[in-house]
Amino acid sequence: MLYENIKKLVEYGIQTGLTPECERIYTTNLLLELFQEDSYEDVEIDSSSIELEAVLEGLLDEAVKRGIIEDSIGFRDLFDTKIMNCLVPRPAQVQKTFAEKYEESPEAATEYFYKLSQDSNYIRRYRVKKDMKWKVDSPYGEIDITINLSKPEKDPKAIAAARNAKNTAYPKCQLCMENEGYAGRLDHPARENHRIIPIEIAGGKWGFQYSPYVYYNEHCIVFNGQHIPMKIDKKAFEKLFDFVKLFPHYFLGSNADLPIVGGSILSHDHFQGGHYTFAMAKAPIEIGFKIPGYEDVEAGIVKWPLSVIRIRHKDEKRLIDLADHILRCWRSYTDEDAFIYADTEGEPHNTITPIARMRDGMFELDLTLRNNITTEEHPLGVYHPHAEYHHIKKENIGLIEVMGLAVLPSRLKEELEILADYLVNREDIRSNEKIVKHADWAETFSSKYEEITEANVMEILKKEVGEVFVHVLEDAGVYKCTEEGRKAFLKFVETLGV
Repeated sequence: MLYENIKKLVEYGIQTGLTPECERIYTTNLLLELFQEDSYEDVEIDSSSIELEAVLEGLLDEAVKRGIIEDSIGFRDLFDTKIMNCLVPRPAQVQKTFAEKYEESPEAATEYFYKLSQDSNYIRRYRVKKDMKWKVDSPYGEIDITINLSKPEKDPKAIAAARNAKNTAYPKCQLCMENEGYAGRLDHPARENHRIIPIEIAGGKWGFQYSPYVYYNEHCIVFNGQHIPMKIDKKAFEKLFDFVKLFPHYFLGSNADLPIVGGSILSHDHFQGGHYTFAMAKAPIEIGFKIPGYEDVEAGIVKWPLSVIRIRHKDEKRLIDLADHILRCWRSYTDEDAFIYADTEGEPHNTITPIARMRDGMFELDLTLRNNITTEEHPLGVYHPHAEYHHIKKENIGLIEVMGLAVLPSRLKEELEILADYLVNREDIRSNEKIVKHADWAETFSSKYEEITEANVMEILKKEVGEVFVHVLEDAGVYKCTEEGRKAFLKFVETLGV
């Protein structure tokens, strides 16, 4: 089976364009070396429908059988990345092809690179497709919901091995340039099949890659070549638009730069973008206004659960200057009546989550006002999912959620399946420790439906999960979508002209 799977894998590389035909023998020999095999016999294979997952599974089983690796998810993931690297072009070749495609069009370049990132198994298609995805209607437009199932759970062997492993600070984090080609460890993913496109942004060296856990179409990451902390400032707005000018079919946004309202990796300056239109981008301006000194810039409050100012202009420099003005005003803004505090005891609370895009020949920038203040009642954050919704979403509301895509924890898949059975069979939800957290929620919505059956229960649950996520977004809004909230929002807008 080893020879058969090696031949299938090489054929897969040739069919996908990862490996040129002239490198068939060379690639075969690289794979033989990995398996500590000195000989090879050409065998017959069915090359019409090669499934990468099945081929890799067979090769990993062979590696375990030969004692090359231990049989655990961690070790198997490290080794199958090493296997795939035998097929993938060297970075210089990828960069050369990307540049040639870019001469055709930015779309042609990103289409090539996205396909390569999937064909190389850097983006594990067969895991990503396991993610649960659906859409729900809301007063703010169609919201995207995902339950993330593409990150494998670490097994006890891997956890123990990682604990005993020697500590290292290389690469400093998963967003560093040094990840390209890195073999990985049990506490750091293998990146041998990973390729990065170098780009210049705001005069600095940056990297362009795709997320291995694509939450939406062409989910990309743009990161600083240096390991420096994230910061939202005028320079950040310049970087966003430099990228959008390079790839006008992509949006690019940033997590906020403070804990609670920020992203998971605040230690490395980076952005996220892609080729996707979120509900937030589709949301209209609800209240338009003019800012003195920037009367030529279209501006307004977006009809969205979070508090968003949208500004538009043909000249991105006007938007950069205005965004910097709004940011500086917001950083120092306090309105006790609206429970907005710029800082408490010297700790800053106000920041912005920005998203840049091009639309209809105009540059557009959405500025989402964020505040990370905590209280005894809301120790995880006042403008954070409130405790009543933690059974669905407890994690921070970052850039992706801000735009209208819920990234929900994998535990929900099993919990919703169990809950569905209990609802259909009218069993006591509180009797099951796995779903007792959902009991109050189930009681609030189950009476709305004439009948909950095996045929409709999952659709009902998906709809109700979506409604919870909308409430979560409303919790994250510093100004609520009410008459009182809009008055308080406009009170801040008035300060922009002072």
